[in-house]
This record gives sequence, C-alpha cells and structure tokens, in this order.
Amino acid sequence: MQQAPLDIPALVDRSPISRFQMGVYLLCGLCILMDGFDVQAMGYVAPAIIQEWHVSKASLGPVFGAGLFGMLAGSLLFSVLADKIGRRPVLIGATLFFSVCMLLTPACTTLEQLQWLRFITGLGLGAIMPNVMALAGEYSPQRRRVTLMMLVSCGFTVGAVLGGLVAAVLMPRYGWHAVFYVGGAVPLVIGLLMLWMLPESMQFVLLSGKRVERVAQWLRRIDPTLPLQHGQRYLVQEAAERRGSVVALFQSGRSRTTLLLWLVNFLNLLNLYFLSNWLPTILKDAGLSTSMAVLAGTILPVGGTIGTLLMGQMIDRSSFRSVLIPGFLVASVAIALIGQAQGALWLLCAAILVAGFCIVGGQPAVNALAASYYPTTLRATGIGWSLGVGRIGSIIGPVLGGELIRMNWPNSTIFVIAAVPALLSAIMLWLMASPSSVQQD
Repeated sequence: MQQAPLDIPALVDRSPISRFQMGVYLLCGLCILMDGFDVQAMGYVAPAIIQEWHVSKASLGPVFGAGLFGMLAGSLLFSVLADKIGRRPVLIGATLFFSVCMLLTPACTTLEQLQWLRFITGLGLGAIMPNVMALAGEYSPQRRRVTLMMLVSCGFTVGAVLGGLVAAVLMPRYGWHAVFYVGGAVPLVIGLLMLWMLPESMQFVLLSGKRVERVAQWLRRIDPTLPLQHGQRYLVQEAAERRGSVVALFQSGRSRTTLLLWLVNFLNLLNLYFLSNWLPTILKDAGLSTSMAVLAGTILPVGGTIGTLLMGQMIDRSSFRSVLIPGFLVASVAIALIGQAQGALWLLCAAILVAGFCIVGGQPAVNALAASYYPTTLRATGIGWSLGVGRIGSIIGPVLGGELIRMNWPNSTIFVIAAVPALLSAIMLWLMASPSSVQQD
C-alpha cells in the first residue's frame, strides 16, 4: 500500500511550537539584533572619528551613504541568490562576511578606506533581513506567523539601542575601535552557531529536490511522535516556479502587487529615515533644549518597538489590510500634528509615539506582508527587492529633509509634507487589497 504524502505546512500549523522552532527564531533574532547593532554603529562612533581624524561632520556623509548603498545592493543581489541556493548558506555567509568586515574597520586610517569598507559591509548586512524573515516565516504556524516574524524582526531595533549603550560604555575607556571589535566578534560567534544549528527551509529543500532526507530529521524535532517511513513522500502545495527570478515577481498576476509593495516600502522608509535623522534637530531649532529634543526623538523608536510587538498579533487576528491601512492613515495625522504641537510638550510626545508605532512598527509588518504574499521559491527575492527599492527612500528621505530645512520652511509645513508618504502608503495598500492584486491577505 502506497503511503500518503505528508503535508508539511499543515503539520507545522497543527503542531505546538517546538524547542527546535524556538531555536530557529532565537538564532534569527540574534542575527538580526547584530544587524541592527552594526548598521547603527557608524552613527555612534562618528563624533569620536571626527575628533580623532580632525575631519568635518559633512565629510562623513559619504561614509553613511556608502553603507546604505551597500545594504541596497545586498538586498537586491543576495535575496535572489537565497532563492536559488537556500536561505541557510546565504544567511550564514552574510553573517560571517559582515562580522569580518566589522573586525577590519578599526584598521581604516582614511575616510576613503572607511567609505569603501562600509559599502562592502553593507552588502552583507543587506542580505540579513530578507532571509531572516523568510526562514522564520517558513518555520512558523499560520496562526502566529506574522506575530513571530515581527517579533524576530524587533531584534533590529533592540540591536540599534544596544549599540548605543555599548558605545557609551566602551568608547570613553577603549576608544571607538572597541565598538567595531564587539560588532564583529559577536556575529562571528552567531555565524558559527548557525553553521552548527540552523536548518534550511523545509519547503525550499523539497522544491529544490536536493538532500530531501534532511527534512525527516527536522520534522522529528518538530514532532518526535511523527511516524515517518523510509522513502516518505511529502506534499508541497505550491507550483514549482523558477527560483530566485526577479522577472517571476511580475508573472502569474503578481505585477500589480509587486509594484505596490515596492512603493509602500519606498514611501515608508523615506518617512522613517527622515523622522529618525531630522526630528531631534528640528525640535531643537523649534526651541526645545538639546537633551529634551534628543529625548523626544527617542520616543520614535520606542513607539516603533511597541508597534512591532502589537501589530503582529493584531494582523494574525484580523488581516494586513485591516491593520495597516488605518495605521498609515493615523500616522499621516500624527506626523502632521508634530509640526503643530511644539507648544504643548505632552501632545508633541504623544504624536511622536503614535507616528513611531505606525511608521517604525509598520515597516516589519510590510516585510511580513511580502513574506506572506510570495511563494517559497520567490520569498527571499520578493522581500529583498521590496526592501532594496525601499532603501532608495531611506537615502532620499534625509536628503529631502535637509533641503526643506535649508529653504527655511516652517516646521508646520515640513511635517504636513512628511505626512503625505504615510497617506500614499495607505492608498497603495488599499489598491493592493483588491481581489485582483492580493493572493494572500
């Protein structure tokens, strides 16, 4: 009698979350935590480099830009590679690569060397988020998938905050070099742990047809009571499409949603980086003390962390549409209110908190939307290219904000303009939610 094929997604959905799956989430979370640490490290050590090298603040602008361009290129290139050869080798390789780059950074003695090394480091960093989101989602049950993906992605914000704390402790005693030594040594250890413990996506292995026998080992760690037989057959309810193809993102009725996802990422990251880069400066110029302006600025990522933790649960209980569309509409009102509320500190802080909840917290939800929409063979490519296009917005946002400030426009006008991308994001998601453009809500 021929045995029935085993439906792996259905098995994961009906099984309790195992220690094995928790280990996958933990490794992914640690990896993305150091991603956040290393992305923000340059910002924390910049004042010390300026003082030691006797260079101007403006001269570090290309260094920051090089890192962002590297992340953009890494998102585009290595997400495609991950859908061809697997999430595991790309994620481990990228982690080990950027850890070595971080360890080499203290050897730089000129701005040109630093600029090139930050670009190269960015290539590895750009590969982390798409593959972490894809792998975490593929080991998560449907009932809690968005919550778990967003919980793992929360490590990025935690890592950025941790980077500031580590820099504040180490730099006065050991200098700015120590921040990069820590930022390189820890992911090196994490990469070695992943080499030993991190599994590949089971769906990816089955669709690729390579070393399928490994799937039984991972399934037994999810459900030890599972009666697997020799030559066990598996069911994958997805069409075998061309793996890691950017062109495939625009095939099978995906064109509209792909373009809308790119636009939402672009608009939201433009807004996020404008606010995170310029908010303290604008508030200080509006009359707040330096310490109060910085404190008000930190409310933005605090709101984002709360949003990341809560939005996933809200989406799992309802849908992306019912959470993200109202969220971005509320964000547009909150951002516009920041420019009007500078005379009332409590109202200003409340507006920043809400903006952070919806904009910063909304970005992992947009990443999770891409992970939920694309099939296994295109998942890392879909997330990576959405983020890659979005990172163009992360470069434009601070530049655009600088131009608006340079033209001496009033703060009320600047923040009304900043509210427009959030409003457009809500419209893009509404268009995306029509039956003709969304396969998975």
